[in-house]
Amino acid sequence: MEKIRWGILAPGAIAHSFAKALRALPDADLIAVGSRSAERAKAFAKEYGIARWYEGYEDFASDPETEIVYVASPHPFHKEHTLLCLKAGKAVLCEKPFTMNEAELRELVDCARANGVFLMEAMWTRFLPALRKVREWLAAGAIGDAHMVFADFGFRATLNPESRLFSPDLGGGSLLDVGVYVVSFASMVMGERPERIASMADMAETGVDGRAGMILGYRGGKMAILSSAVQTSTPLEAWICGTEGSIHVCSPFWRATRAVLRVGGEEREVFDRPHKENGYECEAIEAMRCLREGRLESEVMPLDESLAIMNTLDRVRAQWGLKYPME
Repeated sequence: MEKIRWGILAPGAIAHSFAKALRALPDADLIAVGSRSAERAKAFAKEYGIARWYEGYEDFASDPETEIVYVASPHPFHKEHTLLCLKAGKAVLCEKPFTMNEAELRELVDCARANGVFLMEAMWTRFLPALRKVREWLAAGAIGDAHMVFADFGFRATLNPESRLFSPDLGGGSLLDVGVYVVSFASMVMGERPERIASMADMAETGVDGRAGMILGYRGGKMAILSSAVQTSTPLEAWICGTEGSIHVCSPFWRATRAVLRVGGEEREVFDRPHKENGYECEAIEAMRCLREGRLESEVMPLDESLAIMNTLDRVRAQWGLKYPME
């Protein structure tokens, strides 16, 4: 099979994880990296045996050999960097949160669709084998009608006003950093936008949310009870409860390798599979499948759903009065 040629924009910590995942895929070829810093680009290229490195992003986006770009910059820059690549005709896999808000994401989606270029949110959790199994159980009606979702993602970080976790200028706060995981999980299960939202946040000293709780209400009385935190460690689990049983996505659910199906109060099936590399390879496999099949978006993580998720995040932040300087 002919290899898909990748480029990575912004060689930060998550880019290292993604580069390691690509090395585990025989049909992927990482050929270019771009950074604001020539020194960082060169070091990253040397570490992963990348043929070409670029200082700055314009020349990187114009590399004639690159087919798809993984955008790994901080989320306040996702719109700018993704637009640059889309306008250069490059397919894009963009890190979550996709953008700062729904309006920014709408620009990206419109650009991708107008230019006939593939675009997908890098919500890597959704492509893990354990989560694929969860969707199979749900589709088969294994737990009946899913009525409630419980999911949390929280950790405790030292408060650094200049870090991406706490700086308003970098889109800090728990909701956009890890809350996007639980909101996306609820969206995957419920398959629609919530009709009602009740939420509460405890703000850190810098004015962004250090902890947050959300209840999303759906048609028929269904609901998702979610939490996120960057100042408190939480169990990192997810549960789906239905009329006939439940599904437990075991901790840490955001990089799950294990899921348990219970029916009538008894354990019916356990899915347990370690990652081939680190889990990031799964979203890369999906993106490459879409490119080979000529798809402009993934049916597993469609753009309209990403827009709906950003809309939910916007509505939650509006309840807190949290607006970022760049908005």
